[in-house]
Amino acid sequence: MPFVKRDDTGKIIAVYSSAEVPGLNEINSSDPQLIDFLYEGDVDAAAKKDMIESDLGLARVLEDLIDLLIEKGTFRFTDLPEPAQQKLLARRGLRKEFAYVETLFGSEEDEEEYSDNEDGGFI
Repeated sequence: MPFVKRDDTGKIIAVYSSAEVPGLNEINSSDPQLIDFLYEGDVDAAAKKDMIESDLGLARVLEDLIDLLIEKGTFRFTDLPEPAQQKLLARRGLRKEFAYVETLFGSEEDEEEYSDNEDGGFI
């Protein structure tokens, strides 16, 4: 989650990826004030962001569909054009790397499952 610095009126004046400076507040990445700050109220930019996120989600669906069709024998990976094969292999490698990093550090959902108990430890 990003960290923000606010002015005296509470308006966001800077955004940080980590709490590098004292006095920063953690904020949800979908907070409307953060989006306004990043896009300076540009509705078109926010819509473009939504479209990009949608495109990325659809790309993931297509990857899964291709994997399923190959697994079921509907077609072979080598039936795809060479550039498509290279892109799918590169994506598969990136997904494996991301999955590995996630197992090392866990996700935000994993962190929410733990809470302090009375002894100060985690349960």
